[in-house]
Amino acid sequence: MFTGLITAVGEVREVSVTDAGRELVVAAPYERVETGESIACNGACLTVRDHGPGWFRVAAVVTTLDRTTIGSWTVGSRLNLERALAVGDRLGGHIVQGHVDGVGTVRRVERRDDAWLIDIDVAPAIDELLVPLGSVAVDGVSLTVNSLPGPGVLQLSIIEHTLGHTTLGQLRAGDRVQLEADILAKHLKRLSAPLLTH
Repeated sequence: MFTGLITAVGEVREVSVTDAGRELVVAAPYERVETGESIACNGACLTVRDHGPGWFRVAAVVTTLDRTTIGSWTVGSRLNLERALAVGDRLGGHIVQGHVDGVGTVRRVERRDDAWLIDIDVAPAIDELLVPLGSVAVDGVSLTVNSLPGPGVLQLSIIEHTLGHTTLGQLRAGDRVQLEADILAKHLKRLSAPLLTH
């Protein structure tokens, strides 16, 4: 489990395809990384296969590649990183599982006063789980839904701190991002489905 509070921005150093899937070596400032631990990479929970000073190796299987942007990551790609939540840690963001629900496409990036507004086109299955001022994870970052300006459009309002400590400040129209809807919304939708069909 994660919180969506990014603790480091890493960089892909190597990409290869092996029996384990699409393998990535990621440079990161983490110490005491352990084989088998989970690290969220742009919000996708991946398992550490190997590690060394200043780097770790993960792999993504085909089912993960189908619902994320990992297949497009290349050497030099910068990633928002978060290690799994430890018992007793502060939950400063929201509950993030690291299970990406789908990919959205940035429609517009616009500065408004002291914030950046980012509009993202999202699939209907994700759109129906979003509510104004609710939570959403975008490339692993815990964010508040600023508004829903139209069907299938998510608007975010990003503060300066977030822009400076994550990769979101690099986003431009046409970029693809990984999205995870709030786990509470997903459970409520599933539990209420039988009631709505009768």
